[in-house]
Amino acid sequence: MAIPKGLEINNIVGLFLLLGIAILSSKVAECAPFGSRRGLMETVFDVTKHGARPDPTADSTRGFMMAWRAACQSTGPAKIVIPPGTFTTGETIFQGPCTCPKPIIIEIQGTVLSNTDISLYSRASWISLEHVDGVVITGGGTLNGQGNASWQYADKSGSAPPLPISLVFQTVKSSSINGINFVDSKGVHLKITDSNDITVSKIKITAPATSPNTDGIHISETININVTDSNIGTGDDCISVGHGTTNIFVNNIHCGPGHGISIGSLGKRPDEKDVTKVYIKNCTFHSTTNGARIKTYMDSSPLQVSDVVYEDIVLEDVKNPILIDQHYNSKNKVEPSKVKLKDIHFKNIRGTTNSKAPVSLNCSEAAPCEGVELADINIAPSGTTGPLQGATCQNAKTVFNGKTNVPACK
Repeated sequence: MAIPKGLEINNIVGLFLLLGIAILSSKVAECAPFGSRRGLMETVFDVTKHGARPDPTADSTRGFMMAWRAACQSTGPAKIVIPPGTFTTGETIFQGPCTCPKPIIIEIQGTVLSNTDISLYSRASWISLEHVDGVVITGGGTLNGQGNASWQYADKSGSAPPLPISLVFQTVKSSSINGINFVDSKGVHLKITDSNDITVSKIKITAPATSPNTDGIHISETININVTDSNIGTGDDCISVGHGTTNIFVNNIHCGPGHGISIGSLGKRPDEKDVTKVYIKNCTFHSTTNGARIKTYMDSSPLQVSDVVYEDIVLEDVKNPILIDQHYNSKNKVEPSKVKLKDIHFKNIRGTTNSKAPVSLNCSEAAPCEGVELADINIAPSGTTGPLQGATCQNAKTVFNGKTNVPACK
């Protein structure tokens, strides 16, 4: 039976309409995988379309910065993609403020190498995010600082400028980084400063135990930050909390090798600000020089550290499991530290140590520690360490609670 002409034409038109809708839907799905951004189509800014080359011998700095500029200045949702491959850049600055809707996504799929020529870095940083609100860094890729070519120039005295930090958040708000690998930074791997509402999760940081000043994460002058579910092994602190920080939550971190998770050093500069509400929970330290540590400089200006909790900590062959050191840099200074430590809690800390002195609370004679609590401390000697000594407490008002196998301060 023949199909009437009108009906046949209508069916053909309908078919083309359906095909058009299907194609459009697939394009929308390809360009806008994040449906949470008010359903707007997302524009992808691939760094290779802006001059970057997946060739480790080529300089892709300009391509990265041009892709950022285009994304930042766009009017619709934007995602910067660093595709698979190996790229090399020197000093790279991603600066705001941006006009595109939040969040602006940086998806690192490949490996980015830091140029080994340290004369290229005028600001002691490799990649910087500055004055940006709402950035998401993700993708599972790697930032390799190639620090082994520069560590010989590290200044351990602190008088010379530090080696470049791999990634800096400077004046950044409501942003996150997750699923990124950091390898062999020249200096600190990740620094977060003058920022607020930052989330760091599921990152991996790797550098040799002998690499100098390669802190995993350093935080200063920052409010509301969560650092969770990450593995950090470096030649310095796995995480260091600097001055001016409030509401810091650290959870489920595996630290080692390294110098533990530290508050400080504090009091080196005259204009430093107080530290308060730091909660470090459910962390494991493996073969680190320290576990839970607070350190302040001698001859410091007055400031205060308060409301600090280290809780549910597992130790595996740690040298100094619990340490307050307010005589840091004592070889070069005579006047005592004026940093006041108040309401400091070490709770449910258990495991092994290779030192006979598992607890050392060496507080300042000018500003004695107040409200220090040790609760449910169960530390055993590892290997041939031998019997442990009791807690050493100097200028520290300390309370022991719960079941604690470390003898109280004498």
